[in-house]
Amino acid sequence: MSEFGVPELTLQQKVFQINWLLVLLVTSIACIGFAMLYSAANGSWSPWAIRQASIFGGGVVLMLFIALVDIRLWLRYAYVLYFLALLALVAVELFGEERKGAQRWISLWVLDLQPSEPMKIMLVLALARYFHGISIEDIGRPTVLIVPLLLVAAPALLILRQPDLGTTVMLIAGGGIMFYLAGVRIWKFLAVIASVLAAVPFLWSSLHDYQKQRVFTFLDPERDPLGAGYNIMQSKIAIGSGGFSGKGFLQGTQSHLNFLPEKQTDFIFTMLTEEFGLMGGGIVLALYGAIMLYGLIIAMRARTQFSRLLAMGVVSTLALYVFVNVSMVLGLIPVVGAPLPLISFGGTAMLTVMIGFGWLMNVYIHRETRIGRRWDESAP
Repeated sequence: MSEFGVPELTLQQKVFQINWLLVLLVTSIACIGFAMLYSAANGSWSPWAIRQASIFGGGVVLMLFIALVDIRLWLRYAYVLYFLALLALVAVELFGEERKGAQRWISLWVLDLQPSEPMKIMLVLALARYFHGISIEDIGRPTVLIVPLLLVAAPALLILRQPDLGTTVMLIAGGGIMFYLAGVRIWKFLAVIASVLAAVPFLWSSLHDYQKQRVFTFLDPERDPLGAGYNIMQSKIAIGSGGFSGKGFLQGTQSHLNFLPEKQTDFIFTMLTEEFGLMGGGIVLALYGAIMLYGLIIAMRARTQFSRLLAMGVVSTLALYVFVNVSMVLGLIPVVGAPLPLISFGGTAMLTVMIGFGWLMNVYIHRETRIGRRWDESAP
């Protein structure tokens, strides 16, 4: 029995409570990704699909392991995991490899680690740990927000130096969502937004030339259709040519004639809609939506603040990256280099997503486990 009178779960009971529907949804999206990577390589399993499938297999094992670990251990070591991810970002600064003008990777045997990816999910864990047990009244005090602001600012500054403005903005956005979920008042967000708007001239002058070019391209992609605007123009052409039902598997002309850039990573959703049309894109978005809805239900059933915030944070991070990637390839926002979860090629991104789903499943399995007070006990 736990200190709250709730029976402790045995390992066998935890295994029986694994949410196989969630595993099925995750696997379904990943399999779509394997098929699109197979198509991106013109009907070959190498170099992308076979490697992605292998990493996913290891990711499933990691996800199930994370799900079965007592949730109180994740609470206890949340800050340790966060600081390990932060040290990895520092290691990138000192020893990282430079590719395409950016220093974002560390080579580890068979895996090229991009530490900014796991930091996204470790930040969710650390913020959930910090806000756990803090009442709504305490969150109203400005001094309480100093520590979580530092937790967001430290990795954001390191990622910005790589440079990776897109990931920096998304990391800050993910942190902002966690602040909102924890109960921070709206007026404080409005004050921060006003401060950012006031600092726009300074921020603009500090941007790299290619980053400024992305903003200009977003505002008018046709100003340089063969240069800076090429990627988004080709993406729109491919999506439009797919129509409702698409051109068929392996039949996409923009992708297979190499007009579509980065088709295995950032623009993989474009290739998918060219080959399977609006219908195929809608099915993929519906699968993401099912996972998000399922995650929200899991969060609603959580009995503690930590569990609720962890589950909501994982779901919010997934939703943010799906929204950014799809909006990016449609030309609704500037190109920021955000992968489509479970579908875009990338080992670190895949493992990061699987860690997040492991925590989501962990919250489901340990939904009756008490960690201090209930999340709603401080409510009036």
